[in-house]
Formats: sequence, structure tokens, C-alpha cells
Amino acid sequence: MVLAAPLRTFAVVIAALVVLAAVPGTGSADAGRFVWPLDPRPAVSRQFDPPEQNWLPGHRGVDLDARVGQTVVAAGDGIVAFAGVVAGKPVVSIDHEGGLRTTYEPVEASVVAGRRVTRGDPIGTVVAGHESCVSPACLHWGLRRGRDDYLDPLPLVERPVIRLLPL
Repeated sequence: MVLAAPLRTFAVVIAALVVLAAVPGTGSADAGRFVWPLDPRPAVSRQFDPPEQNWLPGHRGVDLDARVGQTVVAAGDGIVAFAGVVAGKPVVSIDHEGGLRTTYEPVEASVVAGRRVTRGDPIGTVVAGHESCVSPACLHWGLRRGRDDYLDPLPLVERPVIRLLPL
């Protein structure tokens, strides 16, 4: 029975991987297909804080430290869904495979709706005016699946750390 312990460990690892593969999310499958919308990699000044219900207040994205005039790039391949002003703020939205949409604000667009973009393509520049920003300028980066499912965009660019715990 020398092989019993290694086989049991192997079985536990396989079972854990099967469970992790079944967990829905935006991270593991999308990490690598997306890049940070700012270069160099920005600090996150405000984290994703979804509301309990879609009509309640919350923070439906992350705020990234930026500087006015800094180039914003498409985080992933897609088609520009919107480039214009919403509620007095300049916004760019990009539709990606799998029903994902990324949004970037406040961004003075250098693209127009309908344009196909590739990961890393410039889409505009950061402008002043993001009122909840604690830095001189911020890029609000949002992610949504479908119409109402707001998601944290950070798993798009950060690979999750998986640790196996001892038995």
C-alpha cells in the first residue's frame, strides 16, 4: 500500500481542480486575454463594491490612479459600443466575447462606436472630473456581463492565486 497516499493526494488534487473549474467568474479563463487599461500598471485607489440590489448605491467598477492626458487602452479585443457623454461624463464602452462589456470614464474618446479594437489599442485619454477620486486623476474601469450583472474587472488582469491546503 505504498501507492495509497500518493493516489489519494492525486485524487484530492483532481477533485479540487474540477470544483474550481466549475466556479463561475471572470478570472482564470479571461486572465491573459485582457491587459490593464493604463500603462504602467496603475494603483487601485478604490475597489469594486457592488450594491446589494442593482438600484442601490455601490461602486460598480474600480478606480485606477492616473494622470490627466494619460492614454487609455482597450483592455481586450472587442467592438466599441459607445463613445460619448453620459450624465455629463465622457465614457467609452467596449463589447467583448462572452457578453462582457468594459467601460472607461472619464475618457476623451479617440474611437467611435462600431470600431473594432484589439487589446492594447489606444481608445482615448483620461480627463479630469471623476468626483470620487482621491488622486488628482482616476480612471473608473467597469465590467458587466449582460445588462445588469456588474463584475469586478480586476480578475481580468490578475491571475487568481490557488493554494492547496494540507489534508
